[in-house]
Amino acid sequence: MGKNPLEKIQNDYRALTRRVTARHILLPPNSEDACNQLKLSILKKMDNNNNNDSEEAFIVDVFADAAQKFSRDETTNYRGGLIGELVPQGTCRSAILDRKCFEVPLGSLQGPIESEFGIHLLLVTERTNCPKLDGRKTRLVPSKGSGYGVLVPSSVAAKEESQVTSDFLLGQAAFWAFAVIAGGLLAELVANIVH
Repeated sequence: MGKNPLEKIQNDYRALTRRVTARHILLPPNSEDACNQLKLSILKKMDNNNNNDSEEAFIVDVFADAAQKFSRDETTNYRGGLIGELVPQGTCRSAILDRKCFEVPLGSLQGPIESEFGIHLLLVTERTNCPKLDGRKTRLVPSKGSGYGVLVPSSVAAKEESQVTSDFLLGQAAFWAFAVIAGGLLAELVANIVH
């Protein structure tokens, strides 16, 4: 026997309401070597900062600094490569990069990723409604002892998950109430025209 119909509707709703917070660095086409060097440089800076007694660097901040210096995307580089905060799937101009935002592990520096615009480094820091990929831990936050941060449940994700069923049921009740009222008015109008 197939899935519970309500479960299927919940899964469809989640797919339509996926959101992501992601940053990227855009480099010229055919620059995979430069992308790998930049990736290693960011990771090395993370390791060096976290081995010192000084304040730890958070991966998001290190990535944002690199994006401001090296990214060729003039629409995001001044924001540290920020594509958007909790933006819906389909927001990225590049379909390839948009898909990757919903496939790569949270908090992990990913790249080189080739798109029609060039080569990208990608860092996804929050994602909602992707339970098979992320489980319940959907947001990267700074943590003492780890500049790479830790994954925690997102308050937005928890709220959305708890509202999936209630939103669906409320929407269904509103639809059927409207259908009954509109149907009754239409039947009355037809009855008046016929007589």
